[in-house]
Amino acid sequence: MSGEEAEAASEEDVAADEPDPDAPAASEAANENAKLFGVWEVTEIAYADPSTKRYMTVTPIAHTMGRHASKQFKKSEISLVERLINRLMQTDENTGKKQQATRIVRDAFDIIHERTEENPVQILVTAVENAAPREETVRLKYGGISVPKAVDVAPQRRVDQALLFISDGVANATYKSSTSAAEALADELVTAADYDPERSYSISQKEERERVAAAAR
Repeated sequence: MSGEEAEAASEEDVAADEPDPDAPAASEAANENAKLFGVWEVTEIAYADPSTKRYMTVTPIAHTMGRHASKQFKKSEISLVERLINRLMQTDENTGKKQQATRIVRDAFDIIHERTEENPVQILVTAVENAAPREETVRLKYGGISVPKAVDVAPQRRVDQALLFISDGVANATYKSSTSAAEALADELVTAADYDPERSYSISQKEERERVAAAAR
């Protein structure tokens, strides 16, 4: 090999080793175009409650493999959909069954879209905002007397409580019933998004918490 050929070969190797400046942009574009379950858009979600917006992350990833499990206060960076899946998994029948809980949410989203013709991710965000309690009570002891006291709920806890109410509503609707978990979840999310306290378990629980807190002011 001549000197010119060797020099040309070395230049090609250096060019191959250099990072492609377009690679990060391509990766970001791929993430932006990714869809939840390969179907649902997550880029144009509207938030009506500014206090809980930063604690409701929506991403196309529904399973992070416990990436944030040991990091304090990192759950707000996990997708709201995965947090719902994890909450549904914390029941007697679905304990440890992540794939089954994921399938329930995926099927429920299909049912929601058939009924409302809207993005089910948007329905979930609206349902959580509506079901998040703003006040609750704590117990203060004065001597030997326990007295309830109304307190404001932190935004992080508001989201947690809303997801808890929704999952409890699904569990109650499917207990000793022919209603499937996906249908119960779809019903709960749609009625909570419509703020229907008569049909939605989560909304009724939220109003009950706030009613007790109002009496304890």
